[in-house]
Order: sequence, then structure tokens, then C-alpha cells
Amino acid sequence: MNICNTWPRGNRRRSLKRGSRDAENAAASGTGHEDGFTLIEILVVITIIGLLMSLVGPRVLNYLSESKVKAATIQIQSFAGSLDLFYLDLGHYPSTSEGLAALVQRPAGETGWNGPYLQKGYVPTDPWGHPYSYRSPSEHGPYEIVSLGSSGKEGGTGTAIAIKSWERR
Repeated sequence: MNICNTWPRGNRRRSLKRGSRDAENAAASGTGHEDGFTLIEILVVITIIGLLMSLVGPRVLNYLSESKVKAATIQIQSFAGSLDLFYLDLGHYPSTSEGLAALVQRPAGETGWNGPYLQKGYVPTDPWGHPYSYRSPSEHGPYEIVSLGSSGKEGGTGTAIAIKSWERR
């Protein structure tokens, strides 16, 4: 019993003897061919991954949007603290024309300025890349700071809503 199984390999045929390693591997797989994934199995896996991403993706994007709103709120609170330090040193808040830039650059004619009052040395934009709006005095207090949200325009809902210093979230 010299030949158990034969199949083409390259341009020659090879016979397997009982007890040889190739014969054992061929018997274990049942086909005598190398195992692998079929196209259908790969398509099923890709479909399952696609379904999972369609369920998980929107939630992840929603968390990202909510985190930008929280980041803008925290930046506005940081500005408020810096403005209070400015007030303690100079006895007034920066005017609307001086804006938040007065927290990093000495306004003309101010001798008691001990800034910069912002750590990074510049006024950051909001998480969507828009500049913050600053007004002093304001209807809502000595000053107001506003981020216009993702839309960059007044009004809106969700992440497009304006984030205001006088409204606590």
C-alpha cells in the first residue's frame, strides 16, 4: 500500500505513504488541500462588522459632539476666572473693544496689569474653531462670553446652540 492519496502539486504528482507527515495533515483536514476562508465567510464577517459599526458609530460621534460642548463650557469658565483676576488687578473688566485679548496683552495705558492671565499666552478659539464673542458691560452681568457652537451662527439646537457664560450647563 504505497499510495494513499495523490493530487497535483505544481507540474508533478506526488504520492503519500501511510505514516508520512503530509498524509497525516491531509487526513486531518479531510480534503487534502490547505484550509482557508471562503469568500462567503469573509463577506459574512465584513457584514457583521458593518452592522456593529452602524450601531456603535452614531453613539461615538454623539459623545464626541457632547464633549466639544463641555470643552467650550470649561473654556468659558476659565475665561471667567481670568477675567476676575484682571478685575482684581485693574478694578474693571476689559472693554468690548479690548476683548479677551486684554487677558494676554497689556491694554494701552494700563499700569496695574499683571498678565498674561491665560496660561497658553493666547486666546484660544472654541472647539469648532470659531472665536469667542466677548462683550462688556452686558445685560447679563459685567461681561458675557459666547461660543456660537458648531454652526458658528446665533440660534440652533444640539451642538449648534450658543454656549453662554451666564447660562450654566
